[in-house]
Amino acid sequence: MRIPSIIAYLLVLASFQSLAQDYVKERIAANLKQLAGVAEPAQDSLNQVIKADLRSLLDRTEAFNASYTDLAMTRVEAPDGAFKLFTWNLPRPDGTHLFEGFLLARTPQGQALYELRDMTGKIAAPEVPELGPEKWYGALYYEVIPVKKGGRTYYTLLGWKGYSKAETRKVIEVLSFKGGKPRFGAPLFSVNKEAKTRIKSMRRVFGYAFNVTMTLRYDPELEAIIMDHLSPHRPDLKDQWAFYGPDMTHDGYFWHKGEWWFGPEIDLREPENAKPGKASDQRKR
Repeated sequence: MRIPSIIAYLLVLASFQSLAQDYVKERIAANLKQLAGVAEPAQDSLNQVIKADLRSLLDRTEAFNASYTDLAMTRVEAPDGAFKLFTWNLPRPDGTHLFEGFLLARTPQGQALYELRDMTGKIAAPEVPELGPEKWYGALYYEVIPVKKGGRTYYTLLGWKGYSKAETRKVIEVLSFKGGKPRFGAPLFSVNKEAKTRIKSMRRVFGYAFNVTMTLRYDPELEAIIMDHLSPHRPDLKDQWAFYGPDMTHDGYFWHKGEWWFGPEIDLREPENAKPGKASDQRKR
């Protein structure tokens, strides 16, 4: 076979592979649309096809160099190229949600693909444990904020979590790598309940009524995670998250001295006063 013929063959092959991948992406999009409004067994069958199709796209040598901007699901990437994270959810007929995900990561051993398994129902205290891909507190992630501590990079993830017919949640999660293995959760959030007691949270979880919305976003100007402050509709409903909602004030987390420091009652009209060391009421949480 002559060299021009080989080049032509490779071009045809590349074109065929691209068309095949486009078809898989279109099938994923079509099946994702069908997930809402069907019975649970039908959801599970569709979901198995979605997972198989997505795995076929991601479990390839060239997967990291491919573009996924046209893939119809929630996707975030590490700014330093360390990973690509894909998540989607199954809205169950009873109002709960099952979350699914794949993490494509660069490791010292090479490219690795991890399937994430949502074990929300088995995680009684979600802010406490460090978790792995096989036991994951599922969410749809929409933002990545890399921070460094002790020469190690921690990727702070902001996520949405449908929870029940009455309650929605948002999550501040932390993804890091130990020996090339992904870990979810890190003791970067301080809770200062007593002068001599400091309890570390691995992640932060916020619950609120299903019919309201909560802002949770990163503000690059403030270098802080800004959120609506949530409070109950009535004092007697304290700690019942399904009755919480925004009260027109804002809180934040600032990366300071290797931790996410909590800043209450931030006045967004005067952002400089909200930063650690400048706000008189700054405290850890």
